[in-house]
Amino acid sequence: MEKIFKTLDEQISILKNKGLIIEDENEAKDILLRENYFFINGYRRLLMNSEKDKQFVKGATFRELYSLFLFDRYFRNILFKNLLIVENSLKSVISYQLSKKYGHREKEYLNVKNFSNDHTKTRKVKDIIEKMKRQIRVNGSRHSATMHYQNTYGYIPLWIVVKVLSFGIVCELYSVLKTEDQVEIASIFGVSTHYMENFLPLLANYRNLCAHEDIVYEHRTERVIANTEYHEELGIPKMDDEYIYGKDDIFAAIIVLKYMLKPDDFRLMMREIEYEIEKLDGRIDSIPIDKVLDRMGFPENYMDLVEL
Repeated sequence: MEKIFKTLDEQISILKNKGLIIEDENEAKDILLRENYFFINGYRRLLMNSEKDKQFVKGATFRELYSLFLFDRYFRNILFKNLLIVENSLKSVISYQLSKKYGHREKEYLNVKNFSNDHTKTRKVKDIIEKMKRQIRVNGSRHSATMHYQNTYGYIPLWIVVKVLSFGIVCELYSVLKTEDQVEIASIFGVSTHYMENFLPLLANYRNLCAHEDIVYEHRTERVIANTEYHEELGIPKMDDEYIYGKDDIFAAIIVLKYMLKPDDFRLMMREIEYEIEKLDGRIDSIPIDKVLDRMGFPENYMDLVEL
């Protein structure tokens, strides 16, 4: 079925016909114009009776819908800045470890012998080396730092190259390193190599969502993280012998950040998140805040994670 253009008045009518209370139509039209009906409407599920019944719950208002939209924006910004801290740290640690061990010129640190000799990873090793070489070629004449090193020294050291690599490529890079290098890098963050390889794809997924301003708070990833001591210590309930929170949801990303961030950074992030949740709680009446937390994968005692 073809989707056709709808005027602001038609957009308002659609929402009202589904039972949404519009307190101030002019204000609602202004918000829809500035924020985009499609994006605002993406937050409707929590305020609806069910997936089959497309009607809003009794008493649901446009301001509540917009409050969910704003909550996700603020939450996304908090998450993004902390993911960038982890991304920068990971890039710094990897570049230091590989440069120290293998050298600072491309022909040294990109030598295939420096990577895993696991035959099942041979193709992946070649692929990641090519991706990095491509980034060096592309950014060698575009990025100020890479240009400086290329023009001044004739090569671009890894600690500069990592600045232009995507988080996804850096995660792939870690997965094809020699075991001893993986261990050394993971130890800086106080985790095992198993956890590191398991955690990074999930962080990369949420990092991309944040960067593209997609809906974050209810997102589910294809991959799940391993069970951690925090799942048990928080007393997260299980269903079919599997934890119901903190596996493929945003709380899983929070658990990973508990490992990857410094304690003070993590504590500040959690306080900011708690503030946004409490602010949202004061702005929605038609549904309980617990319903929002459940959609996020947050247990009610999520703040206990700070002190664990």
